[in-house]
Amino acid sequence: MPVSLSRILFYVILSAASLGPASAQTAPQAGSAFHLFLENLWPQAQARGIGRATFDAAFAGLSEDPSAAAEIGKQREFEQTLSAYFQAAVSATRIAHGQALGRQYAGALNEIERRYGVPCAILLAAWGIESDFGRARGDKDVIRSLATLAFVRNDARFVDELLSALVLLEKRVLPRDRLKGSWAGAMGGPQFLPSTFLKYAASYRGDRFPDIWEKPEDTLASIGNFFRASGWNTALPWGVEVILPAHFGFATLHGDFRDFSAAGVKAASGAALPGGGNATLFLPTGAGGPAFLLSDNYWVLKAYNNSDSYALSLACLGDRIAGRAGLRAAWPNRQKVWSRADKIEIQKLLARLHFYHGTFDGKFGQASRDAIHQFQIDAHDAPADGFARADLLGLLRAKANGSAR
Repeated sequence: MPVSLSRILFYVILSAASLGPASAQTAPQAGSAFHLFLENLWPQAQARGIGRATFDAAFAGLSEDPSAAAEIGKQREFEQTLSAYFQAAVSATRIAHGQALGRQYAGALNEIERRYGVPCAILLAAWGIESDFGRARGDKDVIRSLATLAFVRNDARFVDELLSALVLLEKRVLPRDRLKGSWAGAMGGPQFLPSTFLKYAASYRGDRFPDIWEKPEDTLASIGNFFRASGWNTALPWGVEVILPAHFGFATLHGDFRDFSAAGVKAASGAALPGGGNATLFLPTGAGGPAFLLSDNYWVLKAYNNSDSYALSLACLGDRIAGRAGLRAAWPNRQKVWSRADKIEIQKLLARLHFYHGTFDGKFGQASRDAIHQFQIDAHDAPADGFARADLLGLLRAKANGSAR
């Protein structure tokens, strides 16, 4: 889900509770709300260089897709720990399939790595997680999906993607019947949204349009082009699983690889840590589980999908496809699963106590982990690992109530 798709899905899921029953209509009637909504997009389409003939042909006989609302509803109640996502994403079957495809497309992969500077295994891992190596691309009409979501949500993000899809038709990049994808409009092997396709899709052999549906080499080249444009540094790995020394102080979660090395942090593999570069200490299940030092390349992976579950799974799947060993540390058997409402309350309390300065989105990214880490230090709640332990909300409520007196 590159760039805007992860953001779009979050806003869709966030507001899903407001959705009513899906429309039962089978075709837009002249004057219907859906028909009028689409017609009102004409000035924006015209400004994007889309001709009237293309505009009318794209929407002729188009109906709402009731399955889009159904999919949003399924996502709304979805809760999963990072470790559960990881174990499903980095499966033995997927590793073996990725390695087999690596052998099958070795020549093309080596050339794509040379062009874009992104390791072959990372390209394969992204392909595997996005569409199960092309086997789960989606078969929905992208125009219909995006038109439905733009109408139901009245969201500028979906409108922009819908207009980008019309640009593809206007430029005759590919025919309408090839615009197939997921219920949210993500297309082909790399699951590119139309705007992402326009910016980053690349043909391996220089064909007129990149065929990310039927040509694996084009999918891999497009993924490589995306990561390069997002800032992939060829001199660094994505990160390293590490072992922390006994009595590690957790004074900071950020530094240089050299700083962590000097503090006694070692690579779990026994290899040397990178000789330099920004590093962030990440303990996805707290100090008792696997620990990682993340390089700048990790945030490049998150540009594809702004999720730690996704980025860490992709990175480690790439390691396994490349033949490296799996995680040395085990995931904890039991973990606290915070509801989205609890996460938002935690963020609001952290903000009230002047530790958090981000948005109240119910997502624990790095800004939230940094805020939790600072609160833990302030509250002498060791270890200050930035992880939301089960007692965090109670501690925050007590602290906030005390500071209000």
